[in-house]
Amino acid sequence: MPDAGAQFDKLVAVMRTLRSPEGCPWDREQTLESLTPFVLEEAYEVIDAIERGDVDALKEEIGDHIFEGVFLAQVAAEAGQFTIDDSVRHVVEKLVRRHPHVFQEDGVVHDAASKARAPSAEAALARWNSQKAQERGQSDESSTALGTLPKGLPALLRAYKIGKRVGAVGFDWENTTDVVAKIEEEVAELKDALSGGEDVANRAEEEMGDLLFAIANLSRKLGIEPEAALRKANEKFTRRFTEVEANLKGRGRRLEDATLDEMEAEWKRVKEG
Repeated sequence: MPDAGAQFDKLVAVMRTLRSPEGCPWDREQTLESLTPFVLEEAYEVIDAIERGDVDALKEEIGDHIFEGVFLAQVAAEAGQFTIDDSVRHVVEKLVRRHPHVFQEDGVVHDAASKARAPSAEAALARWNSQKAQERGQSDESSTALGTLPKGLPALLRAYKIGKRVGAVGFDWENTTDVVAKIEEEVAELKDALSGGEDVANRAEEEMGDLLFAIANLSRKLGIEPEAALRKANEKFTRRFTEVEANLKGRGRRLEDATLDEMEAEWKRVKEG
């Protein structure tokens, strides 16, 4: 990809122009904080293109995702904080440092027969995690086991990562059966919270949170990333319900006019079909 560097330089130059006095008024008004939702949106659009198997969309969405990073770095550069060069240099150095099974300390690739090579993907991941933990231990910022987990992660994904982090140091259920028992316990506590008494809403919210946290950890124990699993469930439900709506409309029935029994009967037909 000999042209990648040149194209990246063009993108950086375009972004500088957009932020300049001769550029775009909207782009000039943006801050790191105002760009946050756009960064998240572009990340999810990349994921959506991958899950749909849409290569053309993926090509476009990757470009948009890279652009958001360049945009953030330009805002930071104008504030005298860092530049896009600093960001790229940092990730290159980190990749070399965390792949000691690929690169020597000077960045030269190990010989194919070198004993430093990782014999498997699992061994490579273990070395990555070991290096990452060592770096975390040397950082004042990450003095606790959960200190480096971003609070801005989607809550379900953060619960999953919290479980992975504490599980890595031995604070974990022994098997999936134990997690299922915990889920059943949380369901019972949620039922109890809904049974009445004072402060029902707050108790229910707390117990629902505990239940979701336990489910995220069952997902982890099963080797399933919960955000991906839930996205697929959302898409499946959306697809089926859209078909229910279309079938009812084909019979001259609007959703608003259909009874629950009619919708459930159609749902069953769609599900079985």
